[in-house]
Amino acid sequence: MKGRERPTCATCSVKDPICSVEGGRGPKTCPMKNYSDTIEKVLKEYEKPEIREFARIASIQEAECYSNRDIQPFVRHPVKPRVQEVCEFAKKMGYRKLGIAFCGGLRSEARALSRILEAQGFEVVSVSCHIGRAPKEVIGIREEEKIRIGQFETMCSPIVQATILNEENTDFNILVGLCVGHDSLFFKYARGPTTVLIVKDRVLGHNPVAALYNVEGYYSRMLRPGIDRKSTPG
Repeated sequence: MKGRERPTCATCSVKDPICSVEGGRGPKTCPMKNYSDTIEKVLKEYEKPEIREFARIASIQEAECYSNRDIQPFVRHPVKPRVQEVCEFAKKMGYRKLGIAFCGGLRSEARALSRILEAQGFEVVSVSCHIGRAPKEVIGIREEEKIRIGQFETMCSPIVQATILNEENTDFNILVGLCVGHDSLFFKYARGPTTVLIVKDRVLGHNPVAALYNVEGYYSRMLRPGIDRKSTPG
């Protein structure tokens, strides 16, 4: 809204932030100060029974990922990998039918996930991004814009993936390695709630946070304009 400071929570350096500390402080860009009316209005969404329950279970799952929570002073000791969290959350919510939307390049990971979910008693529906085998020319891709120039390439179709999972009436969907943008289209078209298990990072073994950890070192080039230069290795 005009006249309000835009939120910059990512750069906040306040040691006692108002968002998590009673009597805390916030910079002039703090949305707690500038968007109090919006926050008050949106918090009413949690009064809806289905939203309240979903958020409640998610919060319980969050807490259960740490051990020795009753010991003071509390020291964070995480004990569960994300795939275990996904299984536990789905069980807490009473979900039975889970959908996997995966990238064709992560088929082995999707297969491993499917085995785990089935071992935990879930019914699993999995759909590859290449389902439909539509050529990339359908969306206007030119030959020089393909990965393998001069060859047939199937376009990724997250809309097809989402629609098939919608028709299967999955209770909960899990994304495995969909490309940037393709994942966005899946979220847009999927009716059921969706979580992400794996995000694609072709260079860093699907661990994009590694670049963030090294932004002052090996990936300092990311802080300079022009990171899309073709001469830049990696």
